Amino acid sequence: MNAERDSPPLTAQHRRGGTVVLCARGVRVHYWRTRARSTLLAVDGVDLDVRAGEFVAIVGPSGCGKTTFLNAVDGLVPVTGGSLTLNDTPIRGPGPDRAMVFQQPSLLPWRTVLDNVRYGLELQRRVPRREATRRSREFVRLVGLRGFEDAYPLELSGGMQQRVNLARALATDPEILLLDEPFAALDAQTREYMQLELLKIWRQTGKTSIFITHDIGEAIYLADRVVVFSARPGRVKNTVDIELERPRELRVKRSPAFVAYEDQLWSEIEDEVSRSREQELQRA
Repeated sequence: MNAERDSPPLTAQHRRGGTVVLCARGVRVHYWRTRARSTLLAVDGVDLDVRAGEFVAIVGPSGCGKTTFLNAVDGLVPVTGGSLTLNDTPIRGPGPDRAMVFQQPSLLPWRTVLDNVRYGLELQRRVPRREATRRSREFVRLVGLRGFEDAYPLELSGGMQQRVNLARALATDPEILLLDEPFAALDAQTREYMQLELLKIWRQTGKTSIFITHDIGEAIYLADRVVVFSARPGRVKNTVDIELERPRELRVKRSPAFVAYEDQLWSEIEDEVSRSREQELQRA
């Protein structure tokens, strides 16, 4: 992978006909609840294909299993039914072909920016230290932090810390980038700026990406496709192709087409929330 390249990824139309990287078929995930001594079905029968270079966002009601599904893709929780494969290989645990960007940066406070970015490469031991340092510097530059290589996390703003988090994930050159509400803790202005920066980085790297968010506008702005999960247990209720021209500037959020996508997606999620509440009242 070469972060220096400036050629854009394939168009959305070509990505939809491209090679399937991640394949989920009938995926189910249960949690064991110790106090209740019972299992909770969090994800139920998810079918989803993600193709090479595609940016897919997943939205849905709170507690619908979005993050659980992403954790299953990362290998952090086991699949209890169905199949989940990456490049036709079953996912049975974490691996270097996936990298997760969490909501909190989780940086090591005693390490500098450069050392934090290099940390994943050090754990994997796939490249010599000199190459790891060179690659880490490259990604520090890519996320716009040149000049901050020797800074410590406490010297950085929240947005800058999340840039380090993103650079650390990209430096390991994963097959697929997993992002779990990475901008949720940021203020509104910083969040919008980070969305713009993420699209620039994605365009330069061409990384296949799955992005979890509660923010409908964020999902529309970033994604080629938005997958709508039902209320728990999570199922794929609908998939919406986002036919907005790329590259996208923030002003596209004011366009009639963008607003129409927002109305459509909000309507689907509101239906799920209402249905879930009705079911809870019936059980009470």
